[in-house]
Amino acid sequence: MQRASDMDGIQLRIANALWGQIGHPFLRDFRHTLAESYDAPLRLTDFANAPEGARMKINDWVSNATNGKIENLMVPGSITPATRLVLANAIYFKGTWKAQFDPDDTKKAPFYMLKKTITVPMMNVKEHFLYMEGTSYKAIELPYKGDELVMDIILPNTGTFEVFEAGLNIERLDSILNQLRSKKVVLSMPKFELTSEFSLADTLAELGMPDAFQSGVADFSGMDGTRDLFIGHVAHKAYVSVNEEGTEAAAATGVLMTLSIPRYEIMTVDRPFIFLIRDSKTGTILFIGRVMDPSEGTP
Repeated sequence: MQRASDMDGIQLRIANALWGQIGHPFLRDFRHTLAESYDAPLRLTDFANAPEGARMKINDWVSNATNGKIENLMVPGSITPATRLVLANAIYFKGTWKAQFDPDDTKKAPFYMLKKTITVPMMNVKEHFLYMEGTSYKAIELPYKGDELVMDIILPNTGTFEVFEAGLNIERLDSILNQLRSKKVVLSMPKFELTSEFSLADTLAELGMPDAFQSGVADFSGMDGTRDLFIGHVAHKAYVSVNEEGTEAAAATGVLMTLSIPRYEIMTVDRPFIFLIRDSKTGTILFIGRVMDPSEGTP
C-alpha cells in the first residue's frame, strides 16, 4: 500500500508491504483482509531457499519508498530460512518552511552539549511563530508551507535537559503545545542531519507485548491457523535533515515473523548405560541389564 500527498511545498508518502513464504498456509481470511482493508496484498517470496535474495528485494522496496534515504534496513543474517513473513512500513517526508531561513544569515556559533561545547552552523530568522516560555523551557512551532504540518521544538533550561526529558509525558507535552501563542521571535537554530538505527524488540516487549516475541507463547493463529509463528526481530531506521529550506525525513520499520523451531533435548549414548524391557501397562520389568562395552558379542 502506498499513500502519497503532494501539498504546496510538501511531499508525504506512506507505504506498507508484506512478504510471505511461498507454500506457507496463510489463511484466506488473513490474505483477504490484507488486500481489501489495507491495500497490501501478500507478496510471495522464498525465504526458505533464498533468504539473501529476499532480503535484498525488501531492502530495495524500502529504499524506493523512502527516496533512497533508508538503505539496508534488513542487515545480512536478519532474514533466515526460518523467516515466514516480513512486514515493512516506510514513510518519506519533505517539507519547505513557511518562513525560510536565509542561507546568508547562517553563521558558525557554539552549541553547548551536556559535557562539551562544539561549533555548528546556526540558522537565523525573525518572524512570527507560535511560541511559549515556561519556567523550565522554551517552545516554538515552525510551520511548513500549507500550514498542514509543523515542527515543534522544546528547549529545556540550561543544565536541566535530563531531568526535563525524564518528566516529559504525553500530558505535559499536550499542556506545552496548547499554550503556544503567536509572538515575534528571533530564532537561531542549528542545521542538523541525524540517522538512527536500532531494534525495537526489547522496547515493544517492555511496552506490554512480550508474548509476541516468545516461541511457543505467541499467538498469531489468525494468520495461518497455528501458533507456530512469533516475532523474531523488529528493525527500525530513521533519517532527518533540517536546513534553511526545510526538512527531509524518512523512516522504515521491518517486522520479521519467524517459524518456531521445536526444541529438542540432546542425548548421546556414548558411555556405559542401563536398559530395561518392561510391560508398559503394568510396569513389570521383563529384562534389565547394563551395557559396558557395546562391541561385546557384535559379529
